[in-house]
Amino acid sequence: MSDDLAELHDELRSVARDLLARQGDGAASTNPSAVDWALLADAGWLGLEVPERLGGAGASFAEVGVVLEELGRAVTLSPYLGTVVLGVGALLAVEPRDATDHLLRRVAAGDALLAVALVDGAVEPVADTTPFALTTMSGGLRLDGRADLVPDVSRSTLLLVLASDPGGDPVLVEIAPDGEGVTVTEEVVLDTTRHLGSVVADGAAVGPDAVLRLAGDPQTAAARLLDRAALAVAFDSLGVARAMLDATVEYVKVRHQFGRAIGSFQAIKHACADLLVEVTVADELVRQATDAVVAGDPEAGTAVSMAKARTSDLGVAVAGEALQLHGGIGYTWESGIHAYLKRAALDRSMFGSPVAHRRRIATRYRPDGPVGSPDTQGGHHV
Repeated sequence: MSDDLAELHDELRSVARDLLARQGDGAASTNPSAVDWALLADAGWLGLEVPERLGGAGASFAEVGVVLEELGRAVTLSPYLGTVVLGVGALLAVEPRDATDHLLRRVAAGDALLAVALVDGAVEPVADTTPFALTTMSGGLRLDGRADLVPDVSRSTLLLVLASDPGGDPVLVEIAPDGEGVTVTEEVVLDTTRHLGSVVADGAAVGPDAVLRLAGDPQTAAARLLDRAALAVAFDSLGVARAMLDATVEYVKVRHQFGRAIGSFQAIKHACADLLVEVTVADELVRQATDAVVAGDPEAGTAVSMAKARTSDLGVAVAGEALQLHGGIGYTWESGIHAYLKRAALDRSMFGSPVAHRRRIATRYRPDGPVGSPDTQGGHHV
């Protein structure tokens, strides 16, 4: 990263942290604060990747990642993942046309909320994991399928679903969340800082203009959408881990026992130092994966899996350690640690578990043989 770009990221991070801190206390509340969407639009965060000619900043996913990390650090409730990460990413991945350009303008201005239904839990788009399918019927196309854990779908104004066309290629299909033959149901999860829902299409009629063809090789383009989603969650987990590490270090400096700060005890020092090492390693993996995604590296998927597997495990581990090192107060509702732990746990399962991503990494290096041994979750130890 050049010095100018690093300076830009530092400034963006500082502004984001200050803005989100002023929005509310988030994790310290039983009802996490929802960020003011118009404020994010005014700050330019919604159009970071939108081309300048369409009212955006013409930046890259690296800048979006900075915002994602800070949203995770503040456990912010917002549709940023569904609209900006998945929605804008999907619109930029399809063959350009006037309708998508118009929609990108609306997103950058904060006038549209998008949701994208990808297959959650899969790390690569293959025929049996594409959640929806288009079939030809008299008079047009029919859409059938189901996707669960779709971010921000219950609040979206437009829904894009990943489907296989009659020829078997992945495409994106534009549908209305309240359209005929489409059912959207909000799913209840322990993490109150996210809105997830299920999407069911049962014979929904689809016009030819609603089918968005992916630019370039369709399979590669669909894989890149899944990589973006997984990397976005890795950024969020990294933000959670940083917040919990910082909060824990500050707490052990002021919490006294036996007449001295508990942070002076050797066991506490070692625990905090170990967490710092783990966060530093995860940060480097996320940065390398981001560089690969931005550059369009053919091996970006492997880098993303390394980052997602390591970072999503780390978020849960650091939040759990923070709970322990805070002692009894860490288990109280008012401490706010519970919000970080729940968000980290959900991050770990979204867009591929650590086991699934490690299996993908292992397959990259051993494509012709079995990897590891079965675990109790139905995956493999790698």
